[in-house]
Amino acid sequence: MARQPTRKTGPRKQKKNVPSGVAYISSTFNNTIVTISDTGGEVVSWASAGSSGFKGAKKGTPFAAQTAAESAARRAMDQGMRQCEVMVSGPGAGRETAIRALQGSGLEITLIRDVTPIPHNGCRPPKRRRV
Repeated sequence: MARQPTRKTGPRKQKKNVPSGVAYISSTFNNTIVTISDTGGEVVSWASAGSSGFKGAKKGTPFAAQTAAESAARRAMDQGMRQCEVMVSGPGAGRETAIRALQGSGLEITLIRDVTPIPHNGCRPPKRRRV
């Protein structure tokens, strides 16, 4: 008979009372990752389109980004978060949708900043698709 894997019972992550924080939305063409941290940089909650149950090409859709943002916001609000700044990065389809989802879930957004890194003529971009 196979032995059941036992779960390690170590120190659990404590629930903190965090009134305000920063939401980082990293939106690529293939996925959207939403990370919510407190003002000191400690991660309170995170979610991605993949962790929200989407697979393959569906991870890059705006609806998947909305679902991920709602999931992360819900977990952050369980820990007492009420307002946050939003840092958006990347060229993906889920940028605006994720911000709207954060707003719609009850978080008060105080600032939206685009922190997409722009190269000063760095790496050569991928070739154009020929369909």
